Amino acid sequence: MAHPSTPAGHSPSIFGGPTPAMSGAGPIPSSMTTSTLTPASAASSNNTYIMPNSPFKNRGDGYRPKVTRTLGQRPACLVNASVTYCGNNQIYAFGGFDQYTDEVYNHVLRLDLVSHQWSLVDNYGDIPGVRMGHTATLYKGDKLLVFGGENEHRTYLSDLIIFDLKTAHWTQPQVTGPIPKGRARHAAVLHQDKLFIIGGITGHDNYVLDDICYLDLKTFTWSRSWRFVGRFDHSAYIWGERVWVFGGLSEEMDKVSDIWWLDLKGSPAFDSPPQIGSMDRSGMARSAISPRPSYPAAQSPIVGSSGYAANSRTAQVNPPSFHLKTYAPPAPGAVSALKFVNGPNVPSQGQGIHFHVYSSGTLLDFVTPAATISSKECSLSALDLGSLRWQKLAEGREIFKPGYRWHYCTMNEDGTKAWLLGCPTEPNVLDHGGTGLEEYLSDIMEIDLRRYGFLGNNFTPEPRADITRPSSRARHIEQPSKGLGCDLAKLFDQPPETGSGTDFIVTALSRDYDEEEIMGSALCHASESMDDDQTWLSPDAPTSPPIHVHRLILQARWPHFARLWSSQMAEFHTKKMHIPEPYSVVKAFLYYLYTDRIDPGSEEDESITADLSDVAGLLVMSNIYNIPHLRLLCVNRLAKELDVDHACIIWYCAGMANEEWLRKRAATFCMTHWGRVVRTLGFQRLPRAALVELSQEVDMEGRVIGGDELDLMVGIDGRYHDGGSGASRRKESISSNQTQVLEDELDEDEGMEMS
Repeated sequence: MAHPSTPAGHSPSIFGGPTPAMSGAGPIPSSMTTSTLTPASAASSNNTYIMPNSPFKNRGDGYRPKVTRTLGQRPACLVNASVTYCGNNQIYAFGGFDQYTDEVYNHVLRLDLVSHQWSLVDNYGDIPGVRMGHTATLYKGDKLLVFGGENEHRTYLSDLIIFDLKTAHWTQPQVTGPIPKGRARHAAVLHQDKLFIIGGITGHDNYVLDDICYLDLKTFTWSRSWRFVGRFDHSAYIWGERVWVFGGLSEEMDKVSDIWWLDLKGSPAFDSPPQIGSMDRSGMARSAISPRPSYPAAQSPIVGSSGYAANSRTAQVNPPSFHLKTYAPPAPGAVSALKFVNGPNVPSQGQGIHFHVYSSGTLLDFVTPAATISSKECSLSALDLGSLRWQKLAEGREIFKPGYRWHYCTMNEDGTKAWLLGCPTEPNVLDHGGTGLEEYLSDIMEIDLRRYGFLGNNFTPEPRADITRPSSRARHIEQPSKGLGCDLAKLFDQPPETGSGTDFIVTALSRDYDEEEIMGSALCHASESMDDDQTWLSPDAPTSPPIHVHRLILQARWPHFARLWSSQMAEFHTKKMHIPEPYSVVKAFLYYLYTDRIDPGSEEDESITADLSDVAGLLVMSNIYNIPHLRLLCVNRLAKELDVDHACIIWYCAGMANEEWLRKRAATFCMTHWGRVVRTLGFQRLPRAALVELSQEVDMEGRVIGGDELDLMVGIDGRYHDGGSGASRRKESISSNQTQVLEDELDEDEGMEMS
């Protein structure tokens, strides 16, 4: 589908104000070929160069992850194995059992994501016994921390074994402190050299554990266990000084859709390392003897359906910890929970196969095909842990290719890519040597989460903790630097006479229009019919106030400016430049070059704060000048804060920036909230061609309904069949000594309801 177009002529901007009668240059070339201006002519003209503002083309439309068939020694039907991305384009699989033979393994397999080749890894040292339902956590980029699981005798383990990825050598450290109960199908998460273990199942009756503890990896000392939430087959994440737990099965063996979190900040039990020789739940001190005695190995290894044997020559198990029918003490921090009952964007945990991973302070829920659900009914949804609101990022048909079943999911440490591993289910794509058995890890699908607006963990700041303001009596202490960007922000847009050292001036479109008639600022492109050869601003053309910047920063951070400067264009002599975009957008763009941010910090100039219209304009500028990181920041914020007032603006600018995923999402939002969207200023200011194109986003058989007919469209679950909104929410806040239930309340915020 064609992108929204701007009609020729001097039509008003969709964001208000007239389009100035000034010229823009043609498209930005890949290499600078514009003729230079001699010093004499530049000095005599004393004019300001107009920066080109034509969108950068040749970007693909749409995105769909690709499924690739793997090669080599593909694993068998491994259930409850660990699959971990370990960097360097490598995924490691360890343990698990074969669902057809009930054989439990302890082999190590590696998948090279470049060649898509599986290989069996020769490993050495204190090789662990066979196990399933364990966890394998990447530590310091070159070690796997394997904890727990159960062996072939259904004995639950509580040992920690470390696999060195560089040497393929296993070691078992000596641990101290109260060793936790043996368990399987638990969750493990790493935070500040502490390995947190949460929940799982244990015992002869497979009862569900509700505890949390951690191993200090500097001293290899276990903490005591505290009561948290009873779960197994769940996911866990630490973000914002909180431990988050979602999904899995409850003590009643029900699939749950509530999220729990435990505050870590301010609790000495979590801040300080555990004491060596501390007491366990039974009050008896643990000995420092190796917690994993040897177990007699089988006389001869059994060759499984995969063609290789489990290397179980050193099969060792850990006897279960001493069990007492007493409860662990409650966790020292505040424990809270939130249950999602229903809503158009809330994924149902009872349907499909779910994989929960975390990135950028967000829970991702991949709802993948199963025997009772097709790819059309699947989805990729996201729960923002800051606002606790769900968003549907993509429909299943946009991600999942029919005829495949997915069994494992792993993610890189940066949180920008995820991989689903599975196998085909259709007879025409089965190719397993004629065995007729599914090989669970025969195919892989890579998902680039940046295409859905995710910044990655390295670019997403954790929420700022509340800081108590000092009293007036407190002595003022000079605050340390908060980073280069914060320091440079203090010099941004400061006249040279203030001592800022600024040596370059940038101007933007004049602010001489009615600010109340526009919804902030966004892109306001020049007419396509103007003369592309005119590159100088008319001396009497109105412009914005000057923005004072440092040429060196622009040259270092803005590749297009650097090309202009190196070719000694007019800016080299005049030290002035005009960008034909709204003032607030240009100022926000230059501020990004200084700070790598599109929003100021809490102590910085709030006048630079960009609203959604400005961010939409920044998105188009990121496309004009081909700045991928700025583009990602804009997509991330626009997707999170998409609302009725700005939906048309976001749709329009996403089309201009060739950001197809965001454009589709904004179009769907417009269709869902059509009655409100058509009454916004953004919709009323769309060019005629864009109005027609947005109207054609509706399905061919679509129609507008309302009144009594709308009431008939409400299903028994409270949802509109077309994805309308409406749900109630209930929030429980549970601390160590009290339980509080808030009253039900109606939440109609863009269909992202919670309960």
